[in-house]
Amino acid sequence: MTNRSFRAYSLASLLVFCWSLNAIAAPTAGPQHVKDTYPGLASGALGSAKLTVLPVGVLLRSGTVKITRKDLDAEIAKYPKPIIEQLKDNAFFVLERLATSDLLTVEAGSWAKQNNRKPEDDRNELIKAYFDALTGNVAVTDQELKSFYEDNKGMMGTATFDKVRDQLKAYLLDQKRQEAVDARIRSIGQRMSIEISKSWTAKQYTLAMNNPVDKARKSGKPTLVDFGASGCRPCDMMTPILDSLKKEYAGKVNVVFIHVGKEQVLAARYGIQSIPVQVFFDKQGKEVFRHEGFYPKEDILAQFRERGINLHKE
Repeated sequence: MTNRSFRAYSLASLLVFCWSLNAIAAPTAGPQHVKDTYPGLASGALGSAKLTVLPVGVLLRSGTVKITRKDLDAEIAKYPKPIIEQLKDNAFFVLERLATSDLLTVEAGSWAKQNNRKPEDDRNELIKAYFDALTGNVAVTDQELKSFYEDNKGMMGTATFDKVRDQLKAYLLDQKRQEAVDARIRSIGQRMSIEISKSWTAKQYTLAMNNPVDKARKSGKPTLVDFGASGCRPCDMMTPILDSLKKEYAGKVNVVFIHVGKEQVLAARYGIQSIPVQVFFDKQGKEVFRHEGFYPKEDILAQFRERGINLHKE
């Protein structure tokens, strides 16, 4: 549901205490940022945005870019009714998409001028040209292709490596380019000053964290989230594995399944573009690893052990 170019949680007591110390030791404390105050809320460009008091009705501003509550409401209203209900609890995600589009347009325009290029009239074409230049040197090695093939043989059926090599190369090349684009988007706030409404963001944090994934991340236990859907062959192959993990390691690790067809916004927030995808989080709720495609049980357990998480059956 999102443009691929724009792709993808209680600390109150602690913050009050820290603010008290800062008030004594450093009367001119630095600005708060979204990613530090509300970890997990931003998934892209707004992680480094500064929380501040903005004029009534203004949610975000950065140079010539300004997004109001009216702009946000108009954007949400464009979606089908079932999606609108999900977006009401994820309005920050919508704001981040809008802001990313506007901020990238400004940055791509500056890039075009610096490189003596005539900016395209269409913002999507301008941003595409910018990203094409950014990812022009990205490449995929034969070893990466072979490793991906071996790790995902369950998805290949009887196809040999030579038969699917070109398709895999195109897929992995696209994936690596997208990773470079995502990294560029996440670092926008380090190149541009972005201000976001402090009071509005606080409310959005409470709403956005009310879902199975973020509740599990805040539980203090390691978490495995599988994003998939029924009817998808590798997804269906994952079902008995997830069920056995839930039973065998109950109380030790959270195992969560998210049906991407029913939770489209949540899947988009976590940058899910293909299924199944397994995302691993440590005890602090930080993402430490993700894998695309079928993932055998022994590999999942090995991944936990590699992260220093030794599970013992109840």
